[in-house]
Amino acid sequence: MRVAILTMFNGLSNTYSLVNVVREQLYMLLQDNITVKMLVSEHCPDTERTGIFADERLEWRKIINSKNGKIFNWHTYTRAEDKIHDTFYEEAQLIAQDYVKELKDVDVCIMHDILYQGAHLVHNVAIRLAQKLLPNVKFLAFTHSAPQIHIDAPFPISCMFTPMPNTTLVYPTQCGLAAIAKQYSQDISLCACVGNSIDVMTGMCDEAVDIINKSGYLSRDIIIVYPARLNMAKRFHIIAQLGGMIKRHFGKSVGIIFCEFEASDIDPDMYKFMIRDLGNKEGLSDKDIVFTSDCGYKNGVTRQTVFDLFALSNLYICPSYSESFGLTVLEAASRGNYIVLNEAVPALEEIGKCINAYFMRWSAKNFGYDTYETYNPTEKIYMLENLNNILENMENNPVIKAKTLARTRFCSQYVYEHQLRPLLYD
Repeated sequence: MRVAILTMFNGLSNTYSLVNVVREQLYMLLQDNITVKMLVSEHCPDTERTGIFADERLEWRKIINSKNGKIFNWHTYTRAEDKIHDTFYEEAQLIAQDYVKELKDVDVCIMHDILYQGAHLVHNVAIRLAQKLLPNVKFLAFTHSAPQIHIDAPFPISCMFTPMPNTTLVYPTQCGLAAIAKQYSQDISLCACVGNSIDVMTGMCDEAVDIINKSGYLSRDIIIVYPARLNMAKRFHIIAQLGGMIKRHFGKSVGIIFCEFEASDIDPDMYKFMIRDLGNKEGLSDKDIVFTSDCGYKNGVTRQTVFDLFALSNLYICPSYSESFGLTVLEAASRGNYIVLNEAVPALEEIGKCINAYFMRWSAKNFGYDTYETYNPTEKIYMLENLNNILENMENNPVIKAKTLARTRFCSQYVYEHQLRPLLYD
């Protein structure tokens, strides 16, 4: 599969929203090992290529935008009676020749606002001229603004209201499909929705990005992050057990990231095996649990990494046997997680009441004595009843729900798999 993205960018500034949309699409396509060409204006500076735009896998192609040293003036046309500038057709022919040269070896051409914007009318006409020599190329024409009211206009203004053959009209929301179809007098069956996506890892430190990329958890319904010393008192195994129950009994996809560092009172490999084994018995697969030490961070991760991972997770559970304060509770809360704490630990009870946490009870160490919990009728039923409450509370919490949907429904992985990729391979 070879895909071209036609934008006619003159620059790559982050302040231009379409640049960010294209950046996200490049991540999607390159992640799928698709060969990608970027078709931009000849005056788009190479020095502005950073991040994904600097990826060596990208093929950059400059489209003519001047003749004899004189830059083409992109006149903006909006009305049926607008007069075309004198050099319009000459420029369109020159641009069309470049389009044919650069698109003849691609399968799909993704156009952004080329058919929509009046300032791109010359490119609109040029791509229609080129298409006559590109019978095997499929086109996706994205519109990123409110659809216009259809007007009957003479050529070439009419190109802003006329569909192209072998072309799907694409809009970022379902609610706009009928309007975009009406603008181009196109059957709505030839229109499709591909939403914009958000890169929720923007600004995160390299460690956090590396761990998330290795885990592949961005699209999971539930992400649990638990930073602690790897010993039995921190009860990593209970978190694995609860995660398994959430997956098996409530049908949620679960990803657990343990940001652990070694303790001296237990063999780490033995305890990690125990944690995974208990998680497996309750319904988790080995891929549902990640230890940061297995990602290459043997001595733990930075505090910045923990904060960044908390920004992606939505559920924090602390069943710890003993805590003097519980700072990670506040760290998780500050990044918008639903908080579940062991009520039997005095420090966790004190903090939890301040932040309106959800309480469960496990055996704990108090001041001068220990407590031992019993469950009626069984511990498993106790856990399932509380997990049901927790998940209902998370679903009904608008902040938690919005955070989760932004990560799962509007991430590049979801948009690509459910919306863009089917159009490429249809």
